[in-house]
Amino acid sequence: MIIDCAHYVDGRRQGEGPVALQDAAALCEQGGFVWLGLFEPDPAELAQVRATFGLHELAVEDAQTFHMRPKIESYDQDVQLVILRTARYDDAAEEVEFGEISVFLAPTFVITVRQGVGSELHGARLRLEQRPELLAAGSPAALWAILDQVVDGYAPVVAGLEHDIDEIEATVFSGSAAPTERIYSLRREATDFYRAVHPLLAVVATAERQTGPDVLQPYLRDVQDHLTLINEEVAAQRDLLGTVLEANLSVISVEQTRVGVRQNATMERLTVLATVFLPLTFITGFFGQNFSWLVDHMTGVVPFLVYGIGGLLIPLVLLLWWLRRDTDRQDAVAKSPASKWRRSESDVG
Repeated sequence: MIIDCAHYVDGRRQGEGPVALQDAAALCEQGGFVWLGLFEPDPAELAQVRATFGLHELAVEDAQTFHMRPKIESYDQDVQLVILRTARYDDAAEEVEFGEISVFLAPTFVITVRQGVGSELHGARLRLEQRPELLAAGSPAALWAILDQVVDGYAPVVAGLEHDIDEIEATVFSGSAAPTERIYSLRREATDFYRAVHPLLAVVATAERQTGPDVLQPYLRDVQDHLTLINEEVAAQRDLLGTVLEANLSVISVEQTRVGVRQNATMERLTVLATVFLPLTFITGFFGQNFSWLVDHMTGVVPFLVYGIGGLLIPLVLLLWWLRRDTDRQDAVAKSPASKWRRSESDVG
């Protein structure tokens, strides 16, 4: 869909309304340059634009494909294709959304093809129209305005990611485990954002070197400075998320160790209880059999105390003696010189 088409001569827009596409190519021969803006055009529209302005088929094919990396390429008739990645931070979803702008740059025309979110260029066009001294430099001035708009749009994304990272970092370093999936998601977004920002450094450097009169050089260097700062911040965020992920895994490991220790302590108590009650259960079960030869002669208090209570106390005393004897033997082995020598050998190894 064609958003706007305007003809600029000597830093001024010619006419108030948009120029028809069939008249745009003819206006290119009258001096100045034409700026044509399209948003998610269909193949038929791109084919019409290609036929009108004589664009290379590979350049048009690149404009229809969603790229992961910005780039700048030169084609026939002094036409350059500049591909930029746009980014927008969605506060509601707490995630980064990406778009793309393909710029066909020639001395007599600028064609922008926008795809996805965060690629609005109306503000860049208005800001450039308010600076006729820059607009008079020709089509490179439009490229500067687009680059400046895209790079300025990166700052809210950096701030949004920074806020999310601060929340995750505060959770992890407070000793609580953060959702690992959220950290992975943030790291993936930071990596995708880095892939959009870092290659753009070479694109801006090439644009500064090959396109742009002297009047635009300070402005392109300013874009380069802002982009360098953003690139450093994104790289630092990505590295920080790697550290936070490792710290979160350590917190999870410590928490699992604590759970394991608690479970081991519980199992130890249950083992002691089972060890104590095993002989008692056997004795009570044996004497609980309803055979007359076993229970008929136990008719008084004394047989009950001797056989009943005594039969329970004797196994407990024997079990306590056996446990203490086993503990003393283990302590003696641990304090023996041979054991100390084996421990020292293990430490050295």
